[in-house]
Amino acid sequence: MSRRTRRRGRRWLLAALLVLPALLVVSVLPVLLLRVVAPPTTVYMQVAGGGQHEWVALESISPWLVLAVIAAEDQRFVQHRGFDLIELREAVYARLRGERLRGASTITQQTAKNLFLWPGRSWLRKLIEAWYALWLELLLPKSRIMELYLNIAQFGPAVFGAEAAARAHFGLSAAELDAEQAAWLAAVLPTPSLSRIDRPSASLTRRQAWIRRQMAALGLQHAAPLLHQPDAAAHAGPPRQPA
Repeated sequence: MSRRTRRRGRRWLLAALLVLPALLVVSVLPVLLLRVVAPPTTVYMQVAGGGQHEWVALESISPWLVLAVIAAEDQRFVQHRGFDLIELREAVYARLRGERLRGASTITQQTAKNLFLWPGRSWLRKLIEAWYALWLELLLPKSRIMELYLNIAQFGPAVFGAEAAARAHFGLSAAELDAEQAAWLAAVLPTPSLSRIDRPSASLTRRQAWIRRQMAALGLQHAAPLLHQPDAAAHAGPPRQPA
């Protein structure tokens, strides 16, 4: 090995020793702050032009909405560590069979995306999303990740978070949502800027009905570990039937 090659190798090593600690600080510090700080806004909100948003604690959000977003978006959220390898494998197999590419992002990944990243699709963006999702899972409890998700997710055009969504769509607080209303809010998550709960399309109606079936299959006890309420089902009361 020549002297020039050794010098170049030392320079790369020095650069890595300088960059890696800086990268860790930039990544870890914001996530640690999220343990105690409620973010007033996110990168995604700012790019979208802002909108209605009001932070509320997880205890002030209906358990039905917690269950609804799990049923709709990430049914193994309580079990996995940020990445649903089962769902990812199934998505890959479906793609290999020639089916349409489907998303396999977990609630943790979506939280990372909504907090730190810009709208769009690219491999770089997915890598950064995965990096932040890893730190969210390492440094925050699952209940806090769910609290963050429900407070920053988009539930309609310029409507962010469960409280603003409940008031905009139903004239209620997030704590007052029943199972039917929670399923409607979860149904709009894939296309919040296009979906209309007051004038639902046929596809949105089908998705809401599917979410209700998934909620019934999982049971409210599925969300109880996130709510610090082992008897959450007893306190929530029965779901009201749609009029």
